[in-house]
Amino acid sequence: MTGDLKIEGYASLFWTRDLNDDVTAAGAFAQSLAAGAPVTMLHQHDEAEPIGVWDEVFEDAKGLFVRGRILRTTPRGTLVAALVEAGALDGLSIGFRQIKARQDGSLRVLKRVELWEVSVVTFPMLPGARLSVVSDQP
Repeated sequence: MTGDLKIEGYASLFWTRDLNDDVTAAGAFAQSLAAGAPVTMLHQHDEAEPIGVWDEVFEDAKGLFVRGRILRTTPRGTLVAALVEAGALDGLSIGFRQIKARQDGSLRVLKRVELWEVSVVTFPMLPGARLSVVSDQP
C-alpha cells in the first residue's frame, strides 16, 4: 500500500479510569488546544521518530478525539502503517504535563494538562483509547 494511512479515534475518554488510576476531567485539554501548540504523532512515545501528523485534535462530550495521517515516507511510518492495517496495533496514548489535578482517594483527577503528543501504541494505559482506519469510501 502507498500513500498516507488515515486514522482516527479517542486518545482520552473523560471520566474513565486508566490503568494508572488517572481520570481525565472534561475540559482538561481545552487551554492547551486553544494555545495552538502542535500535537505530535509518535509511535510508543518515542520522540526520536515522529510517524505522522494529527490534522484534527479536539475535545467533544466523550473525550479527546484525534484524526490524522501516518506517513509512509519514513521507515517507522511504513512499519506502523502496516501494523495498523494488519490489526496488530490499534492503541492510542497521550503524552502530557500535568498543570492542575486533585487526588480523590486512589484516583488522580486531571483537571488541566498541557498536551504534548498522542502516540500509536500497543498497550494503551486507557484500554478504551483505540484508533481505527478511516475509509475513503463514501
